[in-house]
Amino acid sequence: MGSRIAFLGMGVMGVPMARHLKDAGHDVVVYNRTAAKALAWVALHGGRAAPTPAEAADGAEIVMTCVGNDDDVREVVLGPAGALGVMPAGALLVDHTTASASLARELAAACAERGVGFVDAPISGGQAGAENGQLTVMCGCDDEDDFERARAVIAAFAKQCALLGPAGAGQLTKMVNQICIAGLVQGLAEGLNFAERAGLDVDSVVGVIGQGAAQSWQMDNRSATMAAGDYDFGFAVEWMRKDLGICLAEAERNGSRVPVAALVNELYKQVAARGGERWDTSSLIDLLRNA
Repeated sequence: MGSRIAFLGMGVMGVPMARHLKDAGHDVVVYNRTAAKALAWVALHGGRAAPTPAEAADGAEIVMTCVGNDDDVREVVLGPAGALGVMPAGALLVDHTTASASLARELAAACAERGVGFVDAPISGGQAGAENGQLTVMCGCDDEDDFERARAVIAAFAKQCALLGPAGAGQLTKMVNQICIAGLVQGLAEGLNFAERAGLDVDSVVGVIGQGAAQSWQMDNRSATMAAGDYDFGFAVEWMRKDLGICLAEAERNGSRVPVAALVNELYKQVAARGGERWDTSSLIDLLRNA
């Protein structure tokens, strides 16, 4: 038997995630700040669109959010028309937004006051992972039973879903993910630019080194498009800048040194300044080609 699920946020990730939930047999109600996007989803997939987060969440067993940033999450969960105000004891809130760990703890406390379960569950895998139901979900939760309830539903769109610790641990793990990706993408950009300027055939080079220690998801999935100068897809620079800002703020709080992440964040600022805010994150190579 499916669950009654409210999904808040019909962005490039939320649209396919909600579709997978509907296809898995769940009763899905959707909400989006721009109502037309929610109505378009319903026209394609059925279900129902609600005009406010609270109306979407009314009667839902599980409420899932996938919006832009901390303030957006607060608005749809804690705001005057927020979901939490109508959620009964025993319901479950699952936040898939990439946000701060402090927000996750704030939401966990607010949910606990109402007897509502909470899981911070940021995602990795990009739009393609969402479309194909192959996301990786990193979870923080104070109650293992709540996590297991969430995992059973998340399985509709994820290839991996793991509990990393208490509330906030999912967001902290996502920060580790983004710090690692930032360094990988910059290293790949430098390597490919070097290969081009050295007169090497980039495809041949990647075909060889991609079978050795340099291999990575970024190399497998982005080297060809980087070589072609194609950035009109994928995870946008403006989103990565938001994520790296969260990482840098957390690093300052916990005393971590993240010099590469800080450098790459500044490089993405330069990409954005040349009109690349919506380019894929692999566009770092553009700074090296067109200095």
